[in-house]
Amino acid sequence: MANGTELLGDAVYARLVDLIFTGDLQPGAPLSVPALAARLDVSRSPVRESVQRLIADGLAVHVAHAGARVAEVDEETIADVMTVRELLDGLAAREATRRADGEQIAQLRRLLEEQEALLGSAADGLVDARLDLEFHTAVRDLAGNPTLSDALHRLDTKAHLYNSGLWEDDENRRIALLEHRRIVDAIAAGDAEAAGVAAEAHVSSVLVRMRRLARRRP
Repeated sequence: MANGTELLGDAVYARLVDLIFTGDLQPGAPLSVPALAARLDVSRSPVRESVQRLIADGLAVHVAHAGARVAEVDEETIADVMTVRELLDGLAAREATRRADGEQIAQLRRLLEEQEALLGSAADGLVDARLDLEFHTAVRDLAGNPTLSDALHRLDTKAHLYNSGLWEDDENRRIALLEHRRIVDAIAAGDAEAAGVAAEAHVSSVLVRMRRLARRRP
């Protein structure tokens, strides 16, 4: 069972991720432990540990003589990230299909229901991004390969740094749900190849939509 210190560390880490995903901490922004501890009203120790976790997850980088900063992701970098994600997400979906049981498939469908319910309300980029990350994490964990899950987690969090407004666009929210549903339907049908193809197509099309939205922004 996690102790109080671990729970506080997890809460601080989650708060910092939220600040990054919402843009309150912009790419390149310094991650000063004293300043963040004061902002979050916590001691420096959990903030220091959380910043190290951000670096390990690719959300932050250590700059010599300057300390930690929020990572910066340009279009070329995000293309590289998504290319690797496409291959690994396909692998994860195929393996998940071979291992998933009825209850695990039901949990994936519950996540889809949550995503669908959000379509009836105004877009909230943070909530949608969290749920998207939760869905993909659930599929990857079903693959039963911790190394694969860890690699994809780092890639996915880095992809969320590319603030193209993806989760503030209603059309993308609807399309993403349809693509997620194709993945789950294939997993439920026991069609590993179809699940892999659906997962790869989803990542590829997300990159296209990210680029389109980014180019429409001022």
